Amino acid sequence: MFDSTPVTTMEFAGRQIFVKRDDLLHPEFSGNKARKFAYFLDNDFPSVNKLIGYGSPQANSLFSMSALAKLKGWQLDFYVDHIAEQVKQQSDGNYARALDNGAKVISLAEMDDREGLDSHEYIETKVMPNEASAMFVPEGGRCGYAEYGVAILGKEIALWAEGMNIKGLKVCLPSGTGTTALFLNKYFVELGCDIRVITCAVVGGDEYLREQFLQLCSDAKCHPFIISAGKKYHFGKLYREFYQMWQQVCSQGIEFELLYDPLGFICLERYLAQQVDSPILYLHQGGLLGNVSMLPRYRRRFGEV
Repeated sequence: MFDSTPVTTMEFAGRQIFVKRDDLLHPEFSGNKARKFAYFLDNDFPSVNKLIGYGSPQANSLFSMSALAKLKGWQLDFYVDHIAEQVKQQSDGNYARALDNGAKVISLAEMDDREGLDSHEYIETKVMPNEASAMFVPEGGRCGYAEYGVAILGKEIALWAEGMNIKGLKVCLPSGTGTTALFLNKYFVELGCDIRVITCAVVGGDEYLREQFLQLCSDAKCHPFIISAGKKYHFGKLYREFYQMWQQVCSQGIEFELLYDPLGFICLERYLAQQVDSPILYLHQGGLLGNVSMLPRYRRRFGEV
């Protein structure tokens, strides 16, 4: 397993906050996805020789799964809805680096037997029945196996807070499926400590995120606190305020990723504006390879804001 990642500090919203540097977890296997996939890395699966997943061809999970497959000596088949030409032409980024790791990225747009199925349905009905030695991991690692690696993260944070004598710590991170936030808060609740998780919905809205929490854990006391973004943002769409926030936080010497972290910091700023004086630990999402494709898009749209 990985060594514990360091905690540094930065100035944000007029105060000092801590940053858990999970971008430094492993050169090729870092951040949020590495925590969720740690179970597969740390355990043996003698009957498995292939990993199957799905998502966007530019997703952090694609590269993370390709790195996992490479470390385990497995083949990765990753299903996507389609692959845009500009993505195919990129020489770096999640898609290009996943191909370098030996991943096979399969476009459902080119499959004759798709029959209107989405990626999850296609894999379950058309692929897995013929793959006896394959392991299927749902999009973004949203499964019970993720609790293993997230609990290790929780232990690292709890030990750090105890060593620093920090009370009432709030751990902040943005959420897609909410898997990391849910299992992290569940760990703190079951540990009986006073650390709690605050999060925001990057994919879908607040109600969608609550539904994801319930599917993973029916006990509401284990659910993180959701900070409302205050307006509707569409996942993956470019927003000037995201670009400005990203530049603001990166100016302090830590590079953050452009898909989740900007909204994470915007919501954290809203939270802190409510005169919250709790110590804050922001969990770095890793996923910096995604900036290779996202940053040029922002620059074309908004220039050097």
